[in-house]
Amino acid sequence: MTTSIVWFRKCIRLHDNPSFFEACTDKNSTSVLPLYIIDPEIVGDSLENISYNRMRFLFECLEDLDSRLRSQLASKLLITFGQPLEVLREIHQKSKCSVGIFSDYCSEPYGLQITRSIENYFSNSKSKYFCRTHFAAASHTITDIEDLISSPNFQNPKSMRDMVKLFSNHFGRLDNGLFSIPEPLSIPSSIPSFPQEFSSDYADFPDRFKILSLSQLHSEIERLGKNASPYSKSYFKGGETEALSRLSKKISTQPKYVNEFRKPKTMSTNSVSEPMEPSTSGLSPYLSTGCLSIRLFWKECEKCHMGNDFTKPPESLHGQMLFREMFYLLSRSVSNWDQDLDNQMCKKIDWGDYNDSALRSWEMGLTGFPYIDAMMRQLDATGWMHHLGRHAVSCFLTRGQLWQHWKYGRDVFQKKLLDSDWAVNNANWLWLSGVAPFSMPYFRLYNPCPDSKSSLNVETKTAAFIKFWIPELKEFPPKYILEPHLSSISIQQSSNCVIGKDYPFPMVNRKESAKENLMRFKDSLAA
Repeated sequence: MTTSIVWFRKCIRLHDNPSFFEACTDKNSTSVLPLYIIDPEIVGDSLENISYNRMRFLFECLEDLDSRLRSQLASKLLITFGQPLEVLREIHQKSKCSVGIFSDYCSEPYGLQITRSIENYFSNSKSKYFCRTHFAAASHTITDIEDLISSPNFQNPKSMRDMVKLFSNHFGRLDNGLFSIPEPLSIPSSIPSFPQEFSSDYADFPDRFKILSLSQLHSEIERLGKNASPYSKSYFKGGETEALSRLSKKISTQPKYVNEFRKPKTMSTNSVSEPMEPSTSGLSPYLSTGCLSIRLFWKECEKCHMGNDFTKPPESLHGQMLFREMFYLLSRSVSNWDQDLDNQMCKKIDWGDYNDSALRSWEMGLTGFPYIDAMMRQLDATGWMHHLGRHAVSCFLTRGQLWQHWKYGRDVFQKKLLDSDWAVNNANWLWLSGVAPFSMPYFRLYNPCPDSKSSLNVETKTAAFIKFWIPELKEFPPKYILEPHLSSISIQQSSNCVIGKDYPFPMVNRKESAKENLMRFKDSLAA
């Protein structure tokens, strides 16, 4: 007898899940144990490392995975809280039979460390019950990262041109110019039975980790929600079911949208007609948690392109996926990807000393710059922000106005974004702070008070987005709302918002701070 443990790690889904597919179709598997491990090293002992929105989204992902396992395959999900090696070791011992551990490859430094510790432990185990481990490559990315970066001709990609060349060489091209990407795997038609020894109340498990029911996990997460934003509005529901529904609604049935998609042209403040729906696909939270296969997303866009004219990388949806792949490759091939020291992709800049007051004003949306504040309040309440908003707030924090180190902003995003992703988040902050080889020129700054002609694509006619997220300004005339401190005192009084009393003055003079910071940046480069 062999129990196959499927550790859902970076892929919280049934479709196109190589490790799940292999375990279910392995002729040696007599039972399959679907497992999710909540690691305190990542979320914190009391879930303090992750925002309420991120934990809520994760709960919905796990609830949906359990539901799909039950309804489609007559199985269920075991959820544990503890160190992965401890959990897998105890399950192996309790199984009292041969065990196979199936999971997906993780490229993050901590994830690699965990993978190696598991492989080393079980390869050297003295247990009489055999255990083999398999971590499937190309599960969370399109390419096999380890295989690609170890190839003789691999060079770190620094541009979209580099990525197009890399994909062309690696996958080849179809007659229509698209890449020959492998087809996604289907959901297995059946699954070996859930192991009986794990169907009890688990009372005899050790205290080194916990078994959590969905109701227990929900209670723990709702404890965090007591301090959530009073304006909390969830754009996204977690889970594979919702991911596939959104893929169909936004991509598969919308070929015109896909073929004409140009990411820089999407609205950062959403549209007046759909204020709660992002103008982008909104699929990034599902990709980052692995509820949606990147390969399936690619293929659905490819179907829309067949026989039609379509936009090309970097602005297209395929271009955005190529950027994601590029950042994953760099995050594995570049040492100290998340640091500014000994990182070949990061210019050394003499950033200012840590300023707790400035950082808190930025994080809480109290800078006195309504566009910046609306974006940061949206992030706090929903776990989401449009990519152009991310451009603006990161520029403001770093080289634009506040001259703070990009790592401070990165950490806030890591905690709050639903689509938080170690490889991509670090890449974006390197990029937008101006320190990476693939960054825009450092002297190109975003105006934190954009008008209707700005590349940030802000709706200014009604300013509905600003007014929603900054209710202090809801009665302000749109004409003045992006720089309300420049309006007359009579306008402020008639709008029931006196600047400096009901809403803060700008924390810096944006033009003077920008000029000063550009000189600092230039001096750092010359040092």
